[in-house]
Parts: sequence; C-alpha cells; structure tokens
Amino acid sequence: MRLLVVAVIAIGGYAFLSFSFTDNYFEISKNLDIMTSVLRELDLHYVDTINPGQLMKTGIDAMLETLDPYTDYIPESEIEDFRFMTTGEYGGIGALIQKDSNVLEVAEPYENSPATKAGLIAGDQILSVDGISLTGKNTDDVGKLLKGEPGTSLKLTILPPNSTTPVEKTLIRETITVSNVPYSGMISNDIGYIRLTEFTQDAGRNVRNALIDLKKNSNLKGVILDLRGNPGGLLTEAINVVNVFEPKNQLVVITRGRSKEWNHNDLTPDDAIDTNIHVAVLVNSGSASASEIVTGTMQDLDRGIIIGTRTYGKGLVQQTTPLSYDAQLKFTIAKYYIPSGRCIQVLDYAHRNPDGSVSKVPDSLKSAFRTRHGRVVYDGGGIEPDIKLEPHKYSTIAINLQTQYLIFNYVTSYVLKHPTIAQPGSFSLTDEEYADFVNYVRGQNFKYTTKTDELLKQLKESTQSENYYDDLKDAYTKITDDIAEAKKNDLIKNKDEIKGLLEDEIASRYYYQKGRIQAELANDKEAEKAIALLNNDTRYDSILTTIVPSTRPFHDPSQGAWPSKQAK
Repeated sequence: MRLLVVAVIAIGGYAFLSFSFTDNYFEISKNLDIMTSVLRELDLHYVDTINPGQLMKTGIDAMLETLDPYTDYIPESEIEDFRFMTTGEYGGIGALIQKDSNVLEVAEPYENSPATKAGLIAGDQILSVDGISLTGKNTDDVGKLLKGEPGTSLKLTILPPNSTTPVEKTLIRETITVSNVPYSGMISNDIGYIRLTEFTQDAGRNVRNALIDLKKNSNLKGVILDLRGNPGGLLTEAINVVNVFEPKNQLVVITRGRSKEWNHNDLTPDDAIDTNIHVAVLVNSGSASASEIVTGTMQDLDRGIIIGTRTYGKGLVQQTTPLSYDAQLKFTIAKYYIPSGRCIQVLDYAHRNPDGSVSKVPDSLKSAFRTRHGRVVYDGGGIEPDIKLEPHKYSTIAINLQTQYLIFNYVTSYVLKHPTIAQPGSFSLTDEEYADFVNYVRGQNFKYTTKTDELLKQLKESTQSENYYDDLKDAYTKITDDIAEAKKNDLIKNKDEIKGLLEDEIASRYYYQKGRIQAELANDKEAEKAIALLNNDTRYDSILTTIVPSTRPFHDPSQGAWPSKQAK
C-alpha cells in the first residue's frame, strides 16, 4: 500500500491529514480520525497534563512493534543518532561514555579526537558539561550534551583518576568519523586480516584499500574478512564489499517487495581487486543483515570459506522516508535473496502466533539450494558456516569482573603506574602483575552469582515449601560453604581468560581500538583456525568443491534458483 501526503489542514489546533490511497482508504481515514479524537479528549480532560508528542510517539512505537523490529519511527530529536548509524559520522568530542554506579566517566577516547587532544583519558569522571551538573543523568543525557555542531566549544569539569581536585577542560567539537575498518594487517607471515565492524558509508572502499595495502606484501596467500558482531548497515556497501573479491556485473542480491519499485537485481559495479586470493570469512550470531549478504554471497559463489557460528538471520531490507517536522520513518520494504536464490530470514513476522510471538522457520519448510560449484545450502535460518565452531562462552566470574567494572578500574590504576607498554600482541601481564590484580579484586568486596548459586537457592525454596528444609538444613549449609570456598579459586582457575581480558583493556588504553583488536587476535582461536585453513590448499579447495547430498527437497528453479550466467 502506497501512502502520499497531499495536504495538512489545521482544525481547532490539531492537524488532520488528507491522503490519497490506492486501497484501504476508509479504514485508514476512520482510524486516523479516532486517534485524533482520543488525543484531543486526553489533552482537554485528562486529570494530569499530558505530553502530546511523547504520547503519540508511544502510540506509533506500539503500532510498529506489531510489524517487525526493524520498522521504526525516528523523531527529529533522534535524527543525529540515525545518521551516525548510516554514515559513521557525528559532531562531538570523540569518546565513549559509561556509567559505573552513579559515576559518569570516559570509557574510551578515540585516537586523534578532541577528547584525546584535550588530554582526557579512560577513567576520567565527568562532573558537568557547560556548567550543567551530571548528577542523576544517564549516558544518553551526557551524549546529547557532548554532541553538537563541529567547531563549537564546550567546557567539561573533570575529576581525574586518583585525584580529589576537579579540573576544567575546554574542547572544540569536530566531525568524528568512526572507521568501519578499525584494523587491517598481516597476522602471520602470509595471511592478511581485515576487520569490518559496520556497513556504513565507504565500507566497500575501505575494505578495498585494506586489501590493496595487504597485497603489497609479496608473501600474501590469503585474507581473513572478520564480520563477527557486525550488525549490518547499507545494502550498497554490502555489494561493494563483495565487489572487492568478485568481478563487475556479478549478481549479489535480489530484492522483492509488494511495490514493484523496490524490486531489483543488484550487481557489482566495478572491477575486483583480486578474484583468486583465498578468503576466509569469520562470522557469529551477531553477524546480521548486510554482513549476511556478503557472507551468503561469498558462500553461494564458492568464493570463500565461512568459519564460525550460524549468523543472525535477517533477510529484510529497510528504506527511510521523510515525515513532517524533520522526522523519519524507517520501514521494511522487501526481502532480499542472495545469488543461489535463497532468503536467509529466520523469523516469519507476517504470520505471528496467537500470543503475538514470532516463530522461526521450521526445518521441515526449509529448501535446499545449490552454490556455483553445486554444494548444498539452505534458506530460512541465517548462514550456516562451512566450518562450524563452538562459540566461546566466558566464565561467570569473567563476565562479572567486566560488568562490575573491576577490570576497567584496575587497568585505570595500572596505566597511571606504567607510562608505556610493549606493542599489542607482544605485551603480556606478568604472573606478579596478575597476582596484584587478584589481590585488588579480593579487596573490593566482589560478589557474583553463579548458576549453581541460583539452583541452590531454588532447592532451598522448594525444601522450605515442602517442609523438608529443617531436616536438610545442615547439608544445605555445608554445600553453601563448599560452593563459596570453591568460588575463591575462580580467579586462579580462569586465569588465562581473565588475563586476556586485562591485556585487551590495557592495549586499548595505549593503542586505542586498533590496539585492542591486535591484542584480541593474539589469543583468537577462530582466527587461528582460519590461518591454518588458508595455508592448506588441499583442504581449502576440497571444502569448496565437495558435494553432500541433501535430505530436503530442492527449491523449484523456476522460482528464482541459481542463475547459471552472470546477470547482464
């Protein structure tokens, strides 16, 4: 259904819209009239003063929730955040802000940003912005105060770590560009690595330039494209990233919606950089949307090997349209299909359950498709990797050390004592320094709850409700004490994992985001798997050519199967 706004008529202080519709005219106009009447009556007679704008936004949000989670109303106040999501740019000071208890502090200043130039460091508490106290405010409130037009100034009152004396700093806002390729480089003698974090503007160009730089190394044999945790972004940039490895005029994605204007086939627009180099694509459950277009296309074309865990499963395309008063509507216009003809959408929002919940596409309804070399792939559930790995699960203690900011706060004090460290990947905490961290944690009244604690609590509640607790009290107390004693060893038992998190955080303080990624790669088991695969020609070729029979029916070729020739 297409909606055209042709007039805005003011009646009695309220705006009524006149629409031209191709269908559903009566139902839409009737319900718009009811909605306006409800808002008018509430404004005139409700016991308390209402906020019409907020009330209407709540109503719009509730309406859109019945569709899919990607259809959103974006009011004028949130437009800058939306633009940042698509461009990677905003006006501000260039720093991440976090809230630890009631303290708002710098979590990470960006390299060469106004924040870094002004001497802000991670751990600096922000007390006020332009004289506005931050007491009781959250990170969103602070973000709005820090962002603004490039070239404008602002004054921060800062309390540095280990200091009791606030200082004032004046910063000049700049256009902050968050790179979608924060790191690329050689991670072994012959394997290159490219981390792509978002499909914002110029993602394709940045990946292209990264590969050009890597190819200057005469030993380059293969490249890892890391899309783990990449939530997606612009469809055009997904096409451009594929174009780095695939030649001009290769079909990448087909979009199909209710309106014919959204139906089109997207081809790669330029010459590739390298159509032969071995490629491994790293993915996980956080790889979504545009990431899945790249991943699925590379798999369908047998152009690279996918390593990791099943991707998110978002096969829907969104478009934005301007509304009145500088608001925007982002709404789903089509489904996309990758070259084999499959759609990887995992949830069927069009057919909700009676309770409003959404079900995954059942295996029984999934169809089989063929890749360029004839390998079997499936639709309806994200991209299944060619090499499946178990996702790393952090220990309960490691998660709590992070969420309770003990790792962050310890590293803040560590940095004050160490002006420099070795390069990322080479730096490592000594056993004595880790022991110092253990002593620090034990002095912080650190507590956390494990699944065992939760189950024991449930057992106590069950025995109490069934009148068994008095008979089992001594045994329960002993188990509780034994668990508490065992948890004291968690800092030692999980030393390697916790030590790695400490080293990652320390590297970020000296070498920023690029340093954190390099430090993470030093202990990255999935990257190690990719390196080994790219160095094994026989296995690499075998994976891309081995055909395994399908136990499910194949998709009807007449309904959009694999095109035998490149689209013209």
